[in-house]
Amino acid sequence: MILKTDEIAHLLSLPHEKAADRLYIRPQPSIESLQESGAASVDLRLGTWFVTLRRHRLPVLDVIDEPSTETEDSRLSKTRYVPFGEKFFLHPRSFVLGVTLEWLRFPNNLAGYVVGRSSWGRRGLIIATAAGVHPGFTGCLTLELTNVGEVPIAVMPGMTICQLFIHQVQTNSPLLDRSGLVGLRQPKVGRIELDAIARKLAGAQIS
Repeated sequence: MILKTDEIAHLLSLPHEKAADRLYIRPQPSIESLQESGAASVDLRLGTWFVTLRRHRLPVLDVIDEPSTETEDSRLSKTRYVPFGEKFFLHPRSFVLGVTLEWLRFPNNLAGYVVGRSSWGRRGLIIATAAGVHPGFTGCLTLELTNVGEVPIAVMPGMTICQLFIHQVQTNSPLLDRSGLVGLRQPKVGRIELDAIARKLAGAQIS
C-alpha cells in the first residue's frame, strides 16, 4: 500500500523515544504542507554533487574490465561540487549522476521508489534511480540525469527534482539494505559484478 502524504507526515512527526526504527528525511519537509497536499509522494531536491564520466579516457565502457579501486575509479569519472545559487548545465545527449539533497533513513517495514517529475520530463530531462529504496536504506539517493532534448538544461542545487513514493513492506524480521550504496552523501558509479551463473555462461573464470 502506497502511503499518502498525511500518513508520511505522521511518521515523520513520531517522537524519537516512541519509534526507534522510524522514517527520517533530513532536511525534513514541511509537515503542514504534507498534511494538506493530499498527494501520495514527497518531493526531493537536487544536491550539490555531480559525477560525470571522462569520455576521452573511455574508448569503450566495458563493465567486465572496470577498475576495482576508488583510485582507479577517479581516473574514469570526475566529481564536481556545485554550490547553492550556481547552475549546472546538462547538454543534449549528456548523462550525469546527481544526488538528492535529502538524507533518508527507512525503517524495516517501509520501502520506496523515486520517479522524475513530469515538469522536467516535458523539458527533456529524464530522471531515474538504479533501484528502489529498500528497507533499512540510509543515505542520499543517487540520481541518473539525462538530457534527451535539443538544448542545454540548467539545474541548480536545491531545486525540486523528483518524487519519492513510500509503501509498506510485510515482514516479521529485520531487513537491511546490503547494497554498496548505503550511507553515501555523494553520487557513485558503483560496480557491476558477474555472479556464478554469468561466469559459467561466459565459459571463463572472471575475477
